[in-house]
Amino acid sequence: MEYLNKYKEWLESTEIDEETKEELKKIENNDLEIKDSFYKDLEFGTAGLREIVGPGTNRMNKYTVGKATQGLANYIIKNNGQSKGVAIAYDSRNMSIEFSKQTALILNANGIKTYRFEALRPTPELSFAVRKLNCIAGIVITASHNPPKYNGYKVYWEDGAQISYPVDEEIMREVKLVKNYSDIKSITEKEAIEKGLYNIIGEDIDNKYIKYLKSLSLNPQIVKENGENLKIVYTPLHGTGKVLALGILKELGFSDVHIVEEQAEPDGNFPTVAYPNPEDPAAFELALKLAKQIDADIVIANDPDADRIGLHVKNKTGEYILFNGNMIGITIADYLINQKREKGLLDKNVALIKTIVSSKMTDKICEENGIKLFEVLTGFKNIAAKIKKFEDENSYKCIMGYEESYGCLIGDEVRDKDGIAALMLLSEAALYYKKQGLTLWDNMKNLYKKYGYYNEKQIPIVLEGADGAQKIKDIIETIRKNPPKLVGEYKVLKFKDYLNGSIKDFELDTEYKEKLPQSNVLYFEIENDFWVAVRPSGTEPKIKFYMGVKGRKLEDATIAMDNLINGVKKLI
Repeated sequence: MEYLNKYKEWLESTEIDEETKEELKKIENNDLEIKDSFYKDLEFGTAGLREIVGPGTNRMNKYTVGKATQGLANYIIKNNGQSKGVAIAYDSRNMSIEFSKQTALILNANGIKTYRFEALRPTPELSFAVRKLNCIAGIVITASHNPPKYNGYKVYWEDGAQISYPVDEEIMREVKLVKNYSDIKSITEKEAIEKGLYNIIGEDIDNKYIKYLKSLSLNPQIVKENGENLKIVYTPLHGTGKVLALGILKELGFSDVHIVEEQAEPDGNFPTVAYPNPEDPAAFELALKLAKQIDADIVIANDPDADRIGLHVKNKTGEYILFNGNMIGITIADYLINQKREKGLLDKNVALIKTIVSSKMTDKICEENGIKLFEVLTGFKNIAAKIKKFEDENSYKCIMGYEESYGCLIGDEVRDKDGIAALMLLSEAALYYKKQGLTLWDNMKNLYKKYGYYNEKQIPIVLEGADGAQKIKDIIETIRKNPPKLVGEYKVLKFKDYLNGSIKDFELDTEYKEKLPQSNVLYFEIENDFWVAVRPSGTEPKIKFYMGVKGRKLEDATIAMDNLINGVKKLI
């Protein structure tokens, strides 16, 4: 079998060091582990690499990271970007420091200047740094919110956004051309520094980023005068968020901020959580315990690279309500739009961007307020690409972008999810409404009353390894070939296949082609303004089912969602 041949090649190769070979010998009797480690070469996904750390062609290790970096270096050289340089950041995960330094030195060995952060930093600050330093590219070593055994390598281009078409495919081609590990160039740190290629960055970029964040504040005077009246619990979940999150809250005037001490320090093993993801309610266990002890108003968590944000809000009865990603995005959008209008800052050409699997309540908010709404495929690289198009055409100004997976982008200086900016604006909004005797949950209920009781859910199914990857393909292909006319008790009106642009109209019993952005996504338009979407994750071994409903009351929406979920489960 091919994977066994690759395993033996690594054991016998002079290019593989003895330490790695010793690790490989430990799995010599584990066929499944060998298969998962060698059944394919680790490829660029959404914007780079992401996998379990360990030896093998399908694992994150110095060899796969080295090949990716050498391929990227070759592409940068072809585009004459050596002198512009590459910004590099890393998070708290195991091997992040080592991979980030290795990456810098390989680029340096190719004559490419690098700017590596002196210590761990959030992903959004890396996006910001690429633009401020006028770099050709950026790299952040992170697996975001994945389990502890993972790490990743995310590549950004000169606009500060994750690489997208055609740059991503062109880099992939260059990586595939690196056939041997001996093709990976090397240089010592000392030599790289002497040549002016290896540069350390830190406080100067931090200060500029914080200054930018402060410029997003819409009610700085209210915070300055009343910041002590909002009690905040914050956890970085053992990741990168602590310094900047606490720093920006303090700068604005929030003084009653309490960090979860057990999760305050960086730790790649994430000892207090099974899954360092603010989407997972279990990640809030310690934060909620502290919140109840001190009677906090809001509880906020960032994931390890601080691009995502999670939120619990205390209601009038003292219960903590979990906000999902759509509720977070809608809360920020509503606050931004209304406060900018009130202050005369809402330009006529302002636009909001969301992904196709995000809440339809956003459509109603934009329609009500005269905001142009754009929908893009899942992934912040698509939101960033739309912002770049606005700039190139000198058309719209992005007020905000968001997706349901707990990610928000405010303004257009940072071109990726920014959990620090979101934390800042959620805290400010919570204080603003508290001065009016309202909680963020009260405000959310007011939005429901105005626009309708929207309810959205996501069902992720984890299927790891080679067998899991095949199961994901099989599930999607089965649905693609035989789309149901009913999901549960609800009629499907239209079925859209974004991969080939085909649309089946079940009401008119017709099928036709439409120009859709190409992606492996299946989308059901369902009666009552309900919907379901299916896609494989671009960064995790998951297939994801997204769905949305609308009710006349909160109870109606809850019942409808339960019924829709039961229908979706029958598709799996």
